[in-house]
Amino acid sequence: MGRIAVATIVSLWVVPISILVNHIVPEPYMDEIFHVPQAQQYCKGNFRSWDPMITTPPGLYYLSLAYVACLFPGMSFVKAASSFSEGCSTAILRSSNGVLAVVCSVLVYEIIRHLRPNLGERKATLIAVVLAMYPLHWFFTFLYYTDVASLAAVLAMYLACLKKKYWFSALLGALAVVIRQTNIVWILFVCCSEVINITLAGQTDKIGVDTDFSVRKNSRPVPKNSVSNLRKRKVSSSADTEIHSMPASSVSSQSCTSGILNETKAIFQKLWHMKLEFVVSFSPFIMVFAAFVAFVRWNGSVVLGAKEAHAVSPHFAQIMYFGLFSVLAMAPMYCSFSQAAELFQSIWKNKSLGFFQITLALVAGFISIHFFSIAHPYLLADNRHYPFYLWRKVIKAHWSMKEGAEEDLGACIFLGHCCSFGSRATD
Repeated sequence: MGRIAVATIVSLWVVPISILVNHIVPEPYMDEIFHVPQAQQYCKGNFRSWDPMITTPPGLYYLSLAYVACLFPGMSFVKAASSFSEGCSTAILRSSNGVLAVVCSVLVYEIIRHLRPNLGERKATLIAVVLAMYPLHWFFTFLYYTDVASLAAVLAMYLACLKKKYWFSALLGALAVVIRQTNIVWILFVCCSEVINITLAGQTDKIGVDTDFSVRKNSRPVPKNSVSNLRKRKVSSSADTEIHSMPASSVSSQSCTSGILNETKAIFQKLWHMKLEFVVSFSPFIMVFAAFVAFVRWNGSVVLGAKEAHAVSPHFAQIMYFGLFSVLAMAPMYCSFSQAAELFQSIWKNKSLGFFQITLALVAGFISIHFFSIAHPYLLADNRHYPFYLWRKVIKAHWSMKEGAEEDLGACIFLGHCCSFGSRATD
């Protein structure tokens, strides 16, 4: 069991389903009508050619060029393609995402093993295989979209950052942005996650970085109260891994909220006293952020093409969708009957706080749905999307459907908030 087992198991469904998809849908499908011809233009050497309807950078097409270049000697030997451009068929371009899907599963396995080194290989393998079947990732495995390549770059960036290889991680982050520019958000997530990990680990002397870039420790002392507010974590370091464990305890929502606030305060205190080290250590990521800001300023928009249909807009309803999905995903593990009973008991004991949280969730949901719920014009125009029918036949069937959804989604935000407290207690 291990990375080879994960790659083998994932390949067992990637290969046959890819063959089936190419047999049933041999021609470019949906957004492939933009991506496949553009990649084929690059295969012909027409790097100045660009479809104005494509919104993402050309990172995927450059990866495809490298992929086809690796396959072309073999295809030429078996006479499957007489020229390089013939090797850039729809099936071959799609297969690049199949290979990247296998890479994603291996990266997930490595991340799991790094975050949970005490976890057995079999369990880590099982988790990685299950995550490889995540629907939003699984379906794009068999089409030539940017999603799988984007995810592979983001996962590789995260794994490199966990291993303290910040320069390499920033390089992978830049690649992720070149594939899909919205990945700049995930670079921010990776940076913040690593900063929090370093801060909570109490590494006040130095920050582990690449062997070719070291940082002197700050001579200014850190106040003791900034460390004492942190939750006690047992830390044992090795060459590549650090194990953080926190004692499980049963706490109420109020005490959890207080703990989070104290922990956040302590993090910012340590950030201030270690600001020079953090700025120097994370300078590669800062360069990527600066380059992205310069690009947006030069381009006049985040997207490259179809700027009118992809303007930056506040779409807070996305948080509601995420809340609903998170609650459904966490329910089997964290929302048991005993935890639900404990939750309602804690709400009953502190009615004012519970009423305030529920009211706040419902009001936030109402405002998000009523004022910040955006229907993308492409969503309403393409009946090949399931959301097209969901929006037309359900949400827009009556005005009360849209407003009534606010109550369910707002409640999910509150329940997801409570489930996250339950997960802290069981970690």
